[in-house]
Amino acid sequence: MQLLYEEGGDLKVGAVLGEAPASFQVETQHGRRAKVKATQVLLTFERPGGAELLEQARQFASGLDTEFLWQVSSKTEFAFQDLAREYVGRAPTPVESAGVLMKLHGAPMHFYRRGRGRFQAAPEETLKLALASIEKKKRQQEQIGIWAAMLARGECPPEIAALRDKLLYAPDGNQPEAKALEQACRETCLVPAKLFERCGLLTDSHDYHLKRFLHEFFPQGTGFPAHELSPAPGGLPLAAVRAFSLDDVGTTEIDDAFSLERRGDGVRVGIHIAAPGLGITPGSPLDAIARARLSTAYMPGRKFTMLPEDVVASYSLDHGSEQPAVSVYFDVAADGTIGAPHSRVERIPIAANLRHAQYDTLNQAFESGASCGLAFEAELRDLWRVAGLLEAKRGKPSVSSTVPDYSFYVEEGRVRIVPRRRGSPLDKLVSEMMIFANSSWGGLLAERDVAAIYRVQTTGKVRFSVHPEAHEGLGVACYAWMSSPLRRYVDLVNQWQLIAALSGRRPPFARNSDGLLSALRAFEITATRFDEHQRAMEDYWSLRWLVQEGVSTIPATVVRESLARFDGLPLVVRVPSLPPLDPGTHVSLEIKAVDLIERNVSCAFREILGNGPAGSSEGMDEKPRI
Repeated sequence: MQLLYEEGGDLKVGAVLGEAPASFQVETQHGRRAKVKATQVLLTFERPGGAELLEQARQFASGLDTEFLWQVSSKTEFAFQDLAREYVGRAPTPVESAGVLMKLHGAPMHFYRRGRGRFQAAPEETLKLALASIEKKKRQQEQIGIWAAMLARGECPPEIAALRDKLLYAPDGNQPEAKALEQACRETCLVPAKLFERCGLLTDSHDYHLKRFLHEFFPQGTGFPAHELSPAPGGLPLAAVRAFSLDDVGTTEIDDAFSLERRGDGVRVGIHIAAPGLGITPGSPLDAIARARLSTAYMPGRKFTMLPEDVVASYSLDHGSEQPAVSVYFDVAADGTIGAPHSRVERIPIAANLRHAQYDTLNQAFESGASCGLAFEAELRDLWRVAGLLEAKRGKPSVSSTVPDYSFYVEEGRVRIVPRRRGSPLDKLVSEMMIFANSSWGGLLAERDVAAIYRVQTTGKVRFSVHPEAHEGLGVACYAWMSSPLRRYVDLVNQWQLIAALSGRRPPFARNSDGLLSALRAFEITATRFDEHQRAMEDYWSLRWLVQEGVSTIPATVVRESLARFDGLPLVVRVPSLPPLDPGTHVSLEIKAVDLIERNVSCAFREILGNGPAGSSEGMDEKPRI
């Protein structure tokens, strides 16, 4: 005896070797022994053989019309043998029964399964809807094929062109347009942006990269919601100093300034930080705006501020104003001894906003002892000397000078890239003052057991923490960002805590509060993504400069095997043809192709220009940026 049974949704046959009350021991058509439950058995037969039965049943089923079977079948539940008997007009053979069973199995829209070998015809209306859906999917698949073929030929269907941005930045894989684009990308081995570029639908590479950033962070647009200004409380004492700031030309959020008073043989240094925390309160509408953005986002030629322009103007330390500020003062004696810091909340008269474009000439002048005749030059020189004392006291450099820095200036689609020396006197001055303020205030909050968000570095890893731990890279016991409250939400949160501590009030956040911890986590994620976008756009404008200037060859410095850093540009690239050379070796590279969409450049080694210092390890930890 042989059995036709169902296993895992498939119809199988086997020859019976033994039988128990509720099961059979069978040998399958492939010679394997198996145990089959009686509830799985659909048909028993003697002839033909199992494999032959399946083959003949398939042939019989191929001649059956599903629609006809549905029409003649009972609208109530029925067994497949009953339908087979009605179809052939007599007792069906095993082949005929199995053939009808296969046809029913293969038509789930026409026949619902109701149990072992039992079925029920689908209601007419339900069947019509199901068949219409199948037909719709068929037509849709045909349309997808047509669209994909057009895209592969470099033609963009209007239906896909209308969804360009959505397909580039937030594709829905279930949309037929997205499926067509995906299919065309597979066939052409191109990414969507390159395919759109080939179709003439992506003519502005900068617009493409900028929209990617905007779609991720500003899907509702870059505008701010309606809001009211929150002025700082009155009655703050006016400091008897002449404060001045030092920033880049394009800086509009001036949140730090300095002052210097000569006292006997020494000086008193003041570091003054804008105080939006006096007017913006936790939980207020302006807090919600800052909390939503978390940081000002920078990229060459553009920035997107954390706070609305009118709010920034109210608290920015602009020339000619008397602005609320949180200040920290410390005395430096003639012998270089640095006194203890003391802090207060006050109004600061801003005498000048100095700009690097004019004052960077002081970098060489300070080191050579020359004079440039600039306003506040004497104060800046004294602050630079104080910065040297602060750096020596910490035992760590404030900035690394091993990797060059660059400033980008974009005007009317053209870019200038200006190398900027890291660790210059003015850079050191600003960095040391900020380190002193942030570490002093972090220590003050830790001493008073007031919660804050600290920047921590241990075992080489930098992270945020609500506990006052050491920053080994800076050589300080604790370090809390507080010097940029107009630009970073963490600084604003810490400023709220600092103002409360200085004013003798209860701080807004406890160390384990959800508001503090969620701000930490959200800022860390957002700031990291902002930094990634900024680096990506710097890479883009570096490549754009290569195209703009028609550069065909460029000098570079070997970083390590197959990696080189372009001279004069912040680009570390992989050069497959680069021979084994010592790090620091100067070489000439040939620019083969620049891709502004994928932000890529292919180049080839041409010749060695010279050797760097023996054992040079400059840039050894750098990774290819493009």
